[in-house]
Amino acid sequence: MPADPRFHPTIGPLPLASLLAACGGGSDGPPGRMFRGVAALSQAGPDEVSFLDTAKHAAGMSACRAGAVVLRALDAAMLPPGCIGIVVPSPAAAFAAIARLFHPIQAPLGTRHPSAVIAGSADLAPDVDVGAYAVIDDGARLGPGCVIHSHAVIGAGVILGPGCIVHTHASISHAVCGARVTLHPGARIGQEGFGFTHTAQGFVTMPQLGRVMLEDGVEIGANTCIDRGGLGDTVIGAGSRIDNLVQIGHNVQLGRACVMVALAGASGSAVLEDGVMMAGQSGVAGHLRIGARARIGGQAGVIGDVPAGADMLGMPAQPSRDFLRQTAVLRRLAALPQKGEKGETDDPGQESDHRHD
Repeated sequence: MPADPRFHPTIGPLPLASLLAACGGGSDGPPGRMFRGVAALSQAGPDEVSFLDTAKHAAGMSACRAGAVVLRALDAAMLPPGCIGIVVPSPAAAFAAIARLFHPIQAPLGTRHPSAVIAGSADLAPDVDVGAYAVIDDGARLGPGCVIHSHAVIGAGVILGPGCIVHTHASISHAVCGARVTLHPGARIGQEGFGFTHTAQGFVTMPQLGRVMLEDGVEIGANTCIDRGGLGDTVIGAGSRIDNLVQIGHNVQLGRACVMVALAGASGSAVLEDGVMMAGQSGVAGHLRIGARARIGGQAGVIGDVPAGADMLGMPAQPSRDFLRQTAVLRRLAALPQKGEKGETDDPGQESDHRHD
């Protein structure tokens, strides 16, 4: 099924030559062959493009009706008759480029809704779009190509680099963003961190005097919260992807190209080096260091430093091999007959407990 044009405006049809130029692929098909869009492998028709990226979908190739399929060279033999192959090293990435060609992001035109509230001291590039009831506070600076959707709030002094997108009901304060940063609906960036101390009279809130730094190409999911630093900055490294409903505490440092999946959390002052991946519902305690390219499994709870490249599972988190070995042992133990259950046999070498007076 092609994308619904009510939600995803489409350009086209486009010739095969344009698709190849966009994705860097090779093909023996006629350069002038026209295509109207993209679709899933099981739903694509003769004028649509699909892709094959994993072996588990290979079975669907026999019934494939797509006009062209993006795939690796080693999978080209599976193409059905009449289907054009677009050969690339990374089918998913190439397909993404083709899909974006058919469904380009609309360039902002400098539209400002009359209900938007824009402070006189705010500095907006001429082409910045601002939606209904959005608020842009004093001293905010928005670079070229930014889009601020309805009801979003840009706090005083916030800096958005070129091409940033702030979706509906997101808010950002005490923050500096690089280029092409995206905040999805309901994201909360720069609020006060969870910092306090205890006295005989009760809790005393510690002033949170830092910022949030979102580097180039960062994407923040819906309803995710990133607290500003206490006496320093919370930093999200370039190209990182943060899913929906993630919590990042004050002074956390994420390296480049990190991934945090839904319901994951990083406590205050934790350091995640480049390429760290945290699966859903996993957590890292405060002041820990997670080495580059480490992977934290779903629901794992990390309570100690993790070396670079390690895979961790369980609570408390431990190396994945240890966790899986322990799980296997426990499963075997649980399957053994318990005392009093059918199938239990007495140890012939064990003395009887019965007394004979």
